[in-house]
Amino acid sequence: MNRILLASAFLLVSISAAFADEIPSALPTPAVSPVPAAISLAPKAPVPKLVEPHLHIARSNIAGHARIALTFDACMGQADERILSTLVRERIPATIFVTARWLKRNPAALAVFVQNPDLFELENHGQNHIPAVDTPTLIYGIASAGSPQVVRQEVEGGAAAMVAAGLPAPHWFRGSTAKYDLSAIGEIRAMGYRIAGYSVNGDGGSLLGAGITEKRIASAKDGDVVISHINQPTHAAGEGVANALADLKAKGTQFVRLGDVEDTGDDKTTE
Repeated sequence: MNRILLASAFLLVSISAAFADEIPSALPTPAVSPVPAAISLAPKAPVPKLVEPHLHIARSNIAGHARIALTFDACMGQADERILSTLVRERIPATIFVTARWLKRNPAALAVFVQNPDLFELENHGQNHIPAVDTPTLIYGIASAGSPQVVRQEVEGGAAAMVAAGLPAPHWFRGSTAKYDLSAIGEIRAMGYRIAGYSVNGDGGSLLGAGITEKRIASAKDGDVVISHINQPTHAAGEGVANALADLKAKGTQFVRLGDVEDTGDDKTTE
């Protein structure tokens, strides 16, 4: 009898050990139906191939007078007066990419842009700041458009908001996160837009410190297109942007807007 009891106890211990990793120790252990093989082996949705296009402008090829295009994204939030006031005071031209959401919240800054047509070229950053990727995915935690129809709505909605605000119809588009899939690039180009990449990431999405932002932008070379943000007045990066503008001007930099010069973009963004 003792041998039978010992054998039974050993069997119970062996079964418990076999399932120990499958049952949370802090929860009861009700019976769980096995997952059907057809479900467990179902293929995952493919991850879209994303590109982050580069853009360069025609160089000046004049020593000491590099030609640079400054571009600023106005995604959401408020206008960064540190940057805007520097651009106006120093008479530095720039291309500003605005969303419909930003336009609604910043009528005063919009008025400054409109009052300085020799400085500012306003272009399309979309309706709701949704990445222009036509398959579902997350980019920096932001859900993509997910379909060609939503990509089109993002582009057309942004343009419509600009025209409704009294601005000229845009010719350039830059999507949220500046990342795209190749099919979305084709769709946007078919709508008549050039897609604005960049060659210098000035402020790391406005998340960098003032010092590193200043160094990045001030290092721009002849033919570079700089991307920064003009919608985060509480971030340290804005101070670095303003300082870098003064650095570049002191070097004799020639500032231009995207519409002023010839350009070359990869991934068929400007062809």
